[in-house]
Amino acid sequence: MAMLRFNTSSTPKPFLILTPLKESHVQIAVICSRKHGIQMKVRSGGHDFEGLSYVSDVPFIIVDLSNLRDVDVDVKGKIAWVQSGATTGEVYYEIAKKSNTLAFPAAICTTVGFGGFISGGGYGAMLRKYGTAGDNVIDARIVDVHGRILDRKSMGEGLFWAIRGGGGGSFGIVISWKLKLVLVPPTVTVFRVNKTLAEGALSLVHKWQDIAHGLPKELIIFLSLRVTNATTTGEKTIIASFRSLFLGDAKKLKIVMDATFPELSHSKDFIEMSWIQSVLFLDGLPSNRSIDILGRLPQAKSNFKAKSDYVRQPILKTGLELIFERLLNDEQNMMVFMPYGGRMSEISESKTPFPHRNGTLFKILYIASPNGRQGATFDDYIHRLRRMYQFMTPYVSKSPREAYVNYRDLDLGQTSKNGTASYSQAKVWGTKYFKGNFDRLVYVKTKVDPDNFFRTEQSIPSIAH
Repeated sequence: MAMLRFNTSSTPKPFLILTPLKESHVQIAVICSRKHGIQMKVRSGGHDFEGLSYVSDVPFIIVDLSNLRDVDVDVKGKIAWVQSGATTGEVYYEIAKKSNTLAFPAAICTTVGFGGFISGGGYGAMLRKYGTAGDNVIDARIVDVHGRILDRKSMGEGLFWAIRGGGGGSFGIVISWKLKLVLVPPTVTVFRVNKTLAEGALSLVHKWQDIAHGLPKELIIFLSLRVTNATTTGEKTIIASFRSLFLGDAKKLKIVMDATFPELSHSKDFIEMSWIQSVLFLDGLPSNRSIDILGRLPQAKSNFKAKSDYVRQPILKTGLELIFERLLNDEQNMMVFMPYGGRMSEISESKTPFPHRNGTLFKILYIASPNGRQGATFDDYIHRLRRMYQFMTPYVSKSPREAYVNYRDLDLGQTSKNGTASYSQAKVWGTKYFKGNFDRLVYVKTKVDPDNFFRTEQSIPSIAH
């Protein structure tokens, strides 16, 4: 994804963009960059929300992994080796070509680069059934600061733990991942239902937050809120959009929905399809198209700023009314709610660096974008987003106010120039992203990269440096 707000004449440009064709090219790039003291940024898919994988404030080069994109699926062993430059869509495509009952719990968006995605833990539509993507990684190959290629055994469990959720750009360059594939039924069921304020959106959202985290693991219902003009009156209204994936057939889904959320239980909305078709559906692509389009979708060009929150207590209806009112006033903001519970509540906060586990009801993604709108500047949109984030303070997690590391947000704490944050500076954002796992990440970083060669504006600091 090309982030247009960094595509300006004033954005610093790299000296060089390297596109390795084999593993040894990555090794040479690390050795040469370190020898010459040039900062290295590493990009797999380019979805970095703050451009940290391809923008810097000092002279730098980019190592672009997009040509390292092999996907090797072993159906019998239920495993796959995936190089970091592959997109999630390519991974799904290669698995589906060989099996209609194997899958991997990765991103809803199919153009996300695999390397950066797993480095932050990574979630998708099956997180309530199978946890994060990082929870399902069983080996990896990483180029370390000395230019060596290490696997799980030779890198040690500390580093293997850190790379499955500790964020990209801190520990080395992971060139490939060994995945444990998961089982899906031959038939899954999806639905998408939109409700306006006049159709009871407020009550449905209030109910959703009470039940979505407690539904069977096979069922996920995400929710998004956006402002639009009502078709009949032309006045502004809020649309609550409920999108769902159920790992089972429509008959079973009807039974579950009748018992838990009858307001959305309408057989006419339920669509049966294969799991790979559901990938297209949930990403907003035509689900009746050939899955060949997943082979390598073009990266979208976008212009937005995002922030994230985690919610641990249901928001009262009076609170939701105020949130809806704020959305109507600052209409450019979109909010996406991702329910947790299920498998996510069963995995310890320290199992991987990704800590948002038991007790989390749902995650919120806020998006501000001027795309296609006239009038306000991008700075206006960012200001409104920050104002919304401030407004949400009473309703979200506290001490720390948690955030998702793959939704990088340089508003959290002080931006470190050239990735040289001290431990105390980094702890401000580090505890939000990693909670109690931050100190262990610092320990691993100090051990494997004491001189802080691998760094970004929000990387894990080395306390030896």
